[in-house]
Amino acid sequence: MDFSYSPRTEELLVTLESFMDQYVYPAEKVYDAQIAANDNPHEQPQVMRDLQAKARELGLWNLFMTHDGLGAGLTNLEYAPLAEVVGRSIIGNEAINCSAPDTGNMEILAMFGTDAQKEQWLKPLLDCSIRSAFAMTEPDVASSDATNITSTILRDGDEYVLNGRKWYTSGVLDPDCKLIIFMGKSDPVGPTYRQQSMILVPADAPGVEVLRDLPMFGFKDRLGHGEVQFTDVRVPAANMLGGEGDGFAIAQGRLGPGRMHYAMRAIGMAERALEMMCRRSLQRVAFGGPLSNQGVVREWIARSRIEIDQIRLLVLKSSWLMDTKGNASARSEVAAIKVAAMEVAHNVVNRAVQTYGAAGVSDDTILARLHAITRALQIADGPNEVHLRTIARLEVKKYK
Repeated sequence: MDFSYSPRTEELLVTLESFMDQYVYPAEKVYDAQIAANDNPHEQPQVMRDLQAKARELGLWNLFMTHDGLGAGLTNLEYAPLAEVVGRSIIGNEAINCSAPDTGNMEILAMFGTDAQKEQWLKPLLDCSIRSAFAMTEPDVASSDATNITSTILRDGDEYVLNGRKWYTSGVLDPDCKLIIFMGKSDPVGPTYRQQSMILVPADAPGVEVLRDLPMFGFKDRLGHGEVQFTDVRVPAANMLGGEGDGFAIAQGRLGPGRMHYAMRAIGMAERALEMMCRRSLQRVAFGGPLSNQGVVREWIARSRIEIDQIRLLVLKSSWLMDTKGNASARSEVAAIKVAAMEVAHNVVNRAVQTYGAAGVSDDTILARLHAITRALQIADGPNEVHLRTIARLEVKKYK
């Protein structure tokens, strides 16, 4: 395995790090202030539109996309260090059009969409002239097992009729959200993994009702995490993504790369927290000296350094496997990094919070937000326990 950065990655890293330092980090507080001042807190603030314009100008656009020559043409291994840099800021991935749920939606449109679907939905998403949402999780069932989904997609002539309630449908409250990818059962009595389908739903279709915005640990996301009721929503049969019964397979194809992206960015979150912890420990004096002299703080710093470097190597290995052997060959490793990266990031952030004391739990630093995000992402895209189950099953299988 060779994890050295390609010339293309080296070139992009220089540009991206400069972009982050000059534009993104200074814009974080402006971003929050403009959202607070907006009549609609889910509307994209002007500072983000300015950041995106600059990112396009610098060639930092759609770096995640590896399909059909639609993005920057990077491999997973080439994108990993770039995603880490972007992950250091909560607004970084949005600035370069590499934010969920659009990334996953764009990938499955590229893989499974018809030419007409790509023209109508994928191109505007790549251009960021629209946003999208992904409606899979349901409030009444354990949605980590996709076979539990109860929402329905039933054929009626040249249309499908959709019914069901979804929640944590990220992105749906953004006024620019024009597309919802909806997962439901099209054949409730069919084979277990062929019952589900995915279909493209215009966000303004009659019968789509956003009931409320759901916070995460008290934080409300700019894109919104909506609870959405679908009541007799009619969409053309041509809106089916892939074929009937392909929904479960598409979901697996979507969530795998998504877990990789989360892990990549988690390293950036952890690195920023570690940097903040080190700076704070040098500046803060207690019991006759800087906190950095305290043995417990030194251990926090040392363990954080070790753990971050470990997960970075695991992410690079997983990326290399996906590039060289295919996504299926990296299934265990991708599951492992989703667990390990989020746990490490959360632990490092938690240590940084402790180092900051009262300031760490306030809104004066980014740490409280990172603490909530890294905890919530141990549930999003499949809870840790599901991934541990997958890893154990694949490991035991070797000995059968």
